[in-house]
Amino acid sequence: MWIIVPALYGLPSVPTRRDRIRAALRLADLRAGEAFYDLGAGDGRTLVIAAKEFGARAVGIEIGPVQYLVSWGNAFRNGVRSQIRVMRGNFYTADLSGADVVFVYATSRELVHLQAHLTSQLHEGARVVTVGSDFPDWKPVAVDREALLFLYVMPPVQSYH
Repeated sequence: MWIIVPALYGLPSVPTRRDRIRAALRLADLRAGEAFYDLGAGDGRTLVIAAKEFGARAVGIEIGPVQYLVSWGNAFRNGVRSQIRVMRGNFYTADLSGADVVFVYATSRELVHLQAHLTSQLHEGARVVTVGSDFPDWKPVAVDREALLFLYVMPPVQSYH
């Protein structure tokens, strides 16, 4: 029987394949110097790729203390500590106003709860790329069906089902 330790909370960590991360960042047209935010940074692999390969200033928001520490460790180990900031917190309430690109790997259920926060926080022209699920009320501007990636530009176009 498993005992759940309270310090290990947050959504389960499901690492994204590196090729899928790269495809998402290309779809979002992430450029050097842009502010990239990963909501639920997990092990930090997305942050490292955004900083190291795309030249972005990467910010990870992670509620789980273990994942938070692992993200920091990966930034140090990959030599991109100066380009990465990891914050411990809840991405549903975090300040995202500085983001140019937001990366989200979540279920449609979580995305429904995130829509209003993103709309209120992100500047016009900011891009949101989701992995695996789409926002049910927004119409993506681009879709990579093979990798199951969805791109949105703020303000989002409302989808009429």
